[in-house]
Amino acid sequence: MSEDVVPDKGERPEDHTIDSRQKARDQLQLEMDKFLSKGGQIQQVDAHVTADPPQKPTNNYCSRPI
Repeated sequence: MSEDVVPDKGERPEDHTIDSRQKARDQLQLEMDKFLSKGGQIQQVDAHVTADPPQKPTNNYCSRPI
């Protein structure tokens, strides 16, 4: 595979234009305004908070049946 080839992620070049990003921002703003107008609240979460707590590592060495 050549270095200049980007794997296809289902994205089109027109998805990355200034106009398309502005449309996405406008849509997000519209949805937030609707949410807030219905009494919704926005909480700010600290940057170090994650949804997945750390887990104990598992040992899968030789876990296949004979």
